Amino acid sequence: MDFINPFSKNSENQRLDLALLVLRLCVGGLMAINHGWGKMLRLFGDEPIKFADVFGFGVTTSLGLAVFSELLCAILLVLGLFTRAATIPLIITMAVAAFHIHWADPFGDKEGALMFLLPYIALLLTGAGRYSLDHQFFGRS
Repeated sequence: MDFINPFSKNSENQRLDLALLVLRLCVGGLMAINHGWGKMLRLFGDEPIKFADVFGFGVTTSLGLAVFSELLCAILLVLGLFTRAATIPLIITMAVAAFHIHWADPFGDKEGALMFLLPYIALLLTGAGRYSLDHQFFGRS
C-alpha cells in the first residue's frame, strides 16, 4: 500500500480507495465473525436446526444460504475478491432480515440489518477499490 500524500493530485482517489478498504474490512469482517461463523456452527452442529424458512426451501437450506452469504461472501468482501458479486447475496440476506424477519419488530431490531445493508449497497455501486484482489487480479476496482 502506498503512503497517502494529502497534497498530491491523486490524494482524493487514494483516500477513497483506503475508505473502501476500511469499509470492506469492517462490514465483511464483522459479518463473518459475528454472524456467519455462528450460523455455520449451527448448520454443522448436532442440535436440531431452528431457523426461518422465508422462501419455503426448508430450514436447513435457508440456514445454508445464510451461511453462504454471511460467511463466504463476507470473506470475499474482506479480500476484495469478486466484490460486487459477493455483495448481492449479502444485500438479499440483509433485506430479508430487515424487511421480513424483523418487519413487525421495533425499529431497533431492524437497525442492525439496515446498518449492514447500506454499506453493501455502497460497495455494489463502487466496487472494492484499488486495495483489493479484484484490482490485483483483474485490474479493476
